[in-house]
Amino acid sequence: MHTVALVVFDQIPPFEMAVPCEVFGVDRSDMGLPNYRLLVCSAEPGPLRAKAGFRIEAPRGLEGLAGADTIVIPAWRDIGEVPPEALLDALRRGYERGARIASLCSGAFVLAAAGLLDGLRATTHWMYAEALARRFPAIRVDPSVLYVQEGRIFTSAGTAAGIDLCLHLVRLDYGAEVANAFARRMVVPPHRDGGQAQYVQAPVPTRPEEGPLARTLAWACANLGEALTVGRMAEHAGMPPRTFARRFVEVTGTTPLRWLLDQRVLAAQLQLETTDAPVERIAQDCGLGAGATFRHHFRRVVGVSPSDYRRTFRRGTGRRSA
Repeated sequence: MHTVALVVFDQIPPFEMAVPCEVFGVDRSDMGLPNYRLLVCSAEPGPLRAKAGFRIEAPRGLEGLAGADTIVIPAWRDIGEVPPEALLDALRRGYERGARIASLCSGAFVLAAAGLLDGLRATTHWMYAEALARRFPAIRVDPSVLYVQEGRIFTSAGTAAGIDLCLHLVRLDYGAEVANAFARRMVVPPHRDGGQAQYVQAPVPTRPEEGPLARTLAWACANLGEALTVGRMAEHAGMPPRTFARRFVEVTGTTPLRWLLDQRVLAAQLQLETTDAPVERIAQDCGLGAGATFRHHFRRVVGVSPSDYRRTFRRGTGRRSA
């Protein structure tokens, strides 16, 4: 079983602490879903209190990080405070032995203080991005995205982006179908691409009747195998193409073509996991062209070939190793 160590500390923000607990600490075996082993580990002696005032009792200290496959650092309590050296040492040791390490929101400042982000691209809450870049010039700070993956190091933007990153980790471990089931249980969107903007002018409408753009998104998802263009999507929404493209970015935080590619790759992932259909047919069904084009886009987005992905995540064949 994949072990996740969640680091807690005094004056921790409750939401960012709760997100890993919800994703990795809930028993979902009644839905036929895999479970994680969650270890809550204190970074310092108690008593610990959350910023909301309630007390936290962590059953383990930093020694709990030693056997973890994934280590999660929630939002740090004060971006101007240097984290305890014992915590930084434990993170360095974890990374050196091969653990996956993720930070949520201002937790990136902890990873940065440990030197784990040097030379890497990373993100944090947009309010803190300038401070992170100024204090740690060796980091390529990207303030515009939801989360960033750099090898075994993961960083996310603020608040709800922590959910996106944690579900992304589930997707890496168990595939898209399982991650989507986790999301359904949590009643959250199943997939928001890491490159999506942190801040958008308006949320995506949740019901088709709430607007033409929402209806067009649903229509496009139902017709991924067709030759969808920005012009055709704009026509469906009843907007001029330039207006549609501008409005699309305002609402979703990404471009129509980037969104469409993400939806097609996600649909392909689900087919690879749940069907025996040939790769070439999946490519056509999802609108990703010939086999070579499909393999190129799939590998660029997912990081592995369609065949390798199917061998790893095909339902009933087990899970990806830690």
